[in-house]
Amino acid sequence: MLFECTEKGYSAFHEDLAVYTTGKDLLELKANSLEALSLYFEEQAIEIKESQIELVFHLDAFFKRYRALNANFLAEKIGMHATLLSQYIQGTKIPSAKQLAKIQEGIHSLGKELQEVNLI
Repeated sequence: MLFECTEKGYSAFHEDLAVYTTGKDLLELKANSLEALSLYFEEQAIEIKESQIELVFHLDAFFKRYRALNANFLAEKIGMHATLLSQYIQGTKIPSAKQLAKIQEGIHSLGKELQEVNLI
């Protein structure tokens, strides 16, 4: 399901199905997405599992939401030219699946790295 930020949290929708939901945070959004999809498929007796729910964020929306993430820093970390990453973020160029995976891997790596940080 695609998700985006709202003034009060997040909203999600499925591109191919009439399924929409909201949540105050990503955990609630995922739980509500599971419930919405389960209700949608209830008559067909199709069981939806949490592991099947994938929340997808558009690249430009991600960087608008997480402005604290420095695109130049990320570009350097993943070995990409900062101008190219900026063009992807602004939507003037569309990243290939390989480039998108490289960006996503860099973001996930940075997140894992930040989880290990303790401050004094």
